[in-house]
Amino acid sequence: MTSSRTDFPAPSGSEWWRDAVIYQVYPRSFKDSNGDGMGDLGGVTEKLPYLKQLGVDAVWLSPFYLSPQHDAGYNVADYRTVDPRFGSLEDFDRMREEAHRLGLKIIVDLVPNHTSEDHEWFRAALAAGPGSPERERYMFREGTGENGELPPNNWKSLFGGRAWTRVPDGQWYLHLFDSTQPDLNWENPEVWEEFRAILRFWLDRGADGFRVDVAHGMIKADGLPDWDEQVHMVEGTDSADDAAAATHPTPGEDPEGPGKTMDTGPYFDQDGVHEIYRDWNRVLREYPGERMLVVEAWVGPAPRLARYVREDEAQQAFNFDFLVAGWHRDRMRDTIETSLRANSEVGAPCTWVLSNHDTVRHSSRYGLSSRTAYPNGIGAQDEQPHPGQGLRRARAAALVELSLPGSAYVYQGDELGLPEHTELPDAARQDPTFHRTAGAELGRDGARVPLPWSPVGEGLGFGPAPWLPQPESFHEITVDHQLGDPQSTLSLYRRALRLRHELGLGATGFAWHPLSDEDQGVLAYVLPREDGDVMVAANLGDAPATVAELSTGELLLASGQDAVVGDTLSVDSAVWLKL
Repeated sequence: MTSSRTDFPAPSGSEWWRDAVIYQVYPRSFKDSNGDGMGDLGGVTEKLPYLKQLGVDAVWLSPFYLSPQHDAGYNVADYRTVDPRFGSLEDFDRMREEAHRLGLKIIVDLVPNHTSEDHEWFRAALAAGPGSPERERYMFREGTGENGELPPNNWKSLFGGRAWTRVPDGQWYLHLFDSTQPDLNWENPEVWEEFRAILRFWLDRGADGFRVDVAHGMIKADGLPDWDEQVHMVEGTDSADDAAAATHPTPGEDPEGPGKTMDTGPYFDQDGVHEIYRDWNRVLREYPGERMLVVEAWVGPAPRLARYVREDEAQQAFNFDFLVAGWHRDRMRDTIETSLRANSEVGAPCTWVLSNHDTVRHSSRYGLSSRTAYPNGIGAQDEQPHPGQGLRRARAAALVELSLPGSAYVYQGDELGLPEHTELPDAARQDPTFHRTAGAELGRDGARVPLPWSPVGEGLGFGPAPWLPQPESFHEITVDHQLGDPQSTLSLYRRALRLRHELGLGATGFAWHPLSDEDQGVLAYVLPREDGDVMVAANLGDAPATVAELSTGELLLASGQDAVVGDTLSVDSAVWLKL
């Protein structure tokens, strides 16, 4: 049997970001160096040797700017300084210097869609009044209704409730997220110039790149037309594309879950946003060292996302289709195929990601009864993930993610197999989504719990009184526990990352193996190399699967001790083979 799917040649280009493994640090939950309950830049610097030993190439830090922290730093009050909770600019410089000494790149978060209500621009806008240049920096509008008492349109906030707030003089301002996060007006040249200056500020301090928050959101449709839909944080909708991907489901599985695209309406993915990235691309080219942008753009289908990574725009875009594909062979296979095809047409690498700070951790998603479940949070009243099943699948998925051509993103704790905290008390939750929806959406706190470093020490080695409580399940899977266990998830990641670099897997071509179209539920592909091809096989089916190459190839890596039995690949297991 031969595959009807496309083979892809090795990508061109040698820039570091084309096949980098990038580790996401969520600073407030990584390591607390001063005992105040919140992680900080000093903690990041302390643990950079751990990340070097893990085998990653770069570190992306979620926002550490001055902020009132209403949305965990994504409401920025000053883009040119560090919030005292996290340290100082000098702490950033020390961290960057140590990272570069270790050979690690530093990527900082950029939040260009909105500021904090505490930003000096927004304070000036409120003081200046309607029609002023200060208000033109934001999306202020007159209301509707007899006396302007109704909002300018019917847009809803992604965090729940309406997307407009009225100020005392009667005007309304737009906030696609929380009311403390007013949207900037990207029709204003002053906004463009300000963000060029912000980019240069951090590039001058040695930043190697930027992750762009809500990268598809800065430009709104002309006239701000009404739109009746509700978009949720990082959540797709059912679509024809998704239905097509499930026409050959894994045996015994009824596909369900979110679609792979989202209806972005009049405030996301407008064509004008691409001019911003062309402008920023020119700024990055002023600097040596292959500086880069990676955009957070929840758009689809894949060819539309690929527009963000054309040669004169950003260098990478997060591949969220892969994240939401679930533990489903056909959905994962078709996502890989369409992503590689779309990006190859514009000469850009793909990215692969399984979890981040906005999503339920994949080791818990994969433990739910539905293979394609994608909840917006898991609470004590919800179905509880099966920890053994979830971890087994997460380990196998890691071998898929880390072998695919392109760049891979690892969210802090992925390498430990950390589960979601599914029993957080409501009183501990801080996500504005939870509070704006009166608990209807649990929000993202369960994936943001501070890391467990050691069974010895306060907060499992994170520090005293962590800002979110850690679950009991963290006690037996700390970094120190796993470093001494050759079968631990941490040890698996370290071996996989070492082999990925040694074999150059992120920069190879790609060819489907016929098993990917057969009925066993196996995802299989070959990565061509001059000194011996590498085959990757993952069993997403319901029964052990025969893989002939297990008898003839050299086993390089297996997701578990029982992954291989003779020439069969166990359920929820994956292997790397040298052919």
